[in-house]
Amino acid sequence: MSREGALLVMLAVAIVLIGLMGLGWRRRTRRDRGLAAPSEAVPPGSLVRAEFPGLYVATTAHGVALERLAVRGLGFRARADLTVTDDGVVLHLRGQDPIFLSRERLTAAEQATVAIDRVVERDGLTRLSWRLDDGTVVDSYFRPQGASARAAADAITALLTSPTPTGTDA
Repeated sequence: MSREGALLVMLAVAIVLIGLMGLGWRRRTRRDRGLAAPSEAVPPGSLVRAEFPGLYVATTAHGVALERLAVRGLGFRARADLTVTDDGVVLHLRGQDPIFLSRERLTAAEQATVAIDRVVERDGLTRLSWRLDDGTVVDSYFRPQGASARAAADAITALLTSPTPTGTDA
C-alpha cells in the first residue's frame, strides 16, 4: 500500500470515529433533554461562607461516576468558581449564567478520585450530590485549585449540617 493509500485509510477511520462520537453525544442529549440545571437566583443578602476557584469536571448519575449526563448548562468541562453561601452553593462556569443550588437541593458533599475522563490523586475532587427539579439525584464533580477538595467538601457539609438561617433581628 502506498503512503497516500495509508493516509486515506487513516483519514477515513478518523472521520468515522468523529462521526460516531457525534452520534453518541446526540443520543445522550436526546436521552437527557428533560434534565436542566436549576434556574433559581441567589437570594439577596446571602452571605458568602467560602469561595473555591477551580475546574468543573462533570455531572453524572448519582453513584455512577462514569455516566455523564447532558444536563443543560452542565454538559461540558469548564473553568469555574464554587461559592458556598448561607443559602446554598453557586456554580459559576465561565461563559454561562451562575447556577444556584439551594440548600434544600443539596444531599451530600464528599471527596472523590475519579469522574468520567478525570483521574486525580486520591480524593482530589469534590463530589456534590444534589437534586434536579424532578427529584433525580445527580453528582457534580469539581476540582478546586488553591485549596483542597476536603476544604470544599467540608464547607458544603457545614452548610448541610447547620440550622437554616432565619434572618436577622433589626
